[in-house]
Amino acid sequence: MAAPDLNELKRRMDGAVTSFKGDLAGLRTGRASANLLDPIVVQAYGSAMPLTQVANVTVPEPRMVAVSVWDKSMVGAVERAIRESSLGLNPITDGTTLRIPLPELNEQRRKELVKVAHTYGENARVAARHVRRDGMDTLKKSEKDGDTSQDDSRVIAEKIQKMTDDTISDIDKALSVKEAEIMQV
Repeated sequence: MAAPDLNELKRRMDGAVTSFKGDLAGLRTGRASANLLDPIVVQAYGSAMPLTQVANVTVPEPRMVAVSVWDKSMVGAVERAIRESSLGLNPITDGTTLRIPLPELNEQRRKELVKVAHTYGENARVAARHVRRDGMDTLKKSEKDGDTSQDDSRVIAEKIQKMTDDTISDIDKALSVKEAEIMQV
């Protein structure tokens, strides 16, 4: 068995960071974001579809999100999906457009959002560590099979560890930025 492909391990770790940043983008802070409604799934045409596949999401004002539903018959389903989401939003229907005012976050809600962000961060760190473990396992098998010398194995192991440390550092930086954004009044 050959030594682990460092480029593949890097790609997988970058994927964990990208996924984590996507999760953070969906967390509601004090200002509106079109990504806020990304996790919402609408029951449409007999199946569950992401909101972005049945409507257009825009941010006309800093504290307002507008959702323009393409099919008039889907307005009720979109409104229901937004109300029933865990985001605590209350849309106002105006024809095929839903206006969603973002209320000011209270201190308790901000702390809850920070906890959710930390959970996302821990999940991303775990994903990075799983990638490291996979790389190390491949490296050990390669060394055991005689495909990689002990010296080469040690150098590769150090590279994998450095890659993991850098990835976790990126996750921590993104988390601290998001935490400051959430706690900002």
